[in-house]
Amino acid sequence: MSQKPAKRRVSGGRVTPKGTRPDGFHHDTVSHTGHQDLPPSPRWVPALMFGLLGGGVVVILLNYVGSAWDTSNGILLVGLAMILGGIITATQYR
Repeated sequence: MSQKPAKRRVSGGRVTPKGTRPDGFHHDTVSHTGHQDLPPSPRWVPALMFGLLGGGVVVILLNYVGSAWDTSNGILLVGLAMILGGIITATQYR
């Protein structure tokens, strides 16, 4: 039976000195990600996002119940596309 090798001790702690910044960081012109700060999104962006998400859910539910029109896969795809549009809009919200 072979003997296990001894575990090596590694000291923990910071790799970089405290208080350093990423390359190219200027507090007045760029954010912590290195990109210029963008203005907040207009008010219609969250309205569009929630409208698409809610509308997609309503379309799918109405298709499931079958009360508004005949059920079809095309209507389900429209509802799913609306939900996907809401998710894509949510990624653009600042």
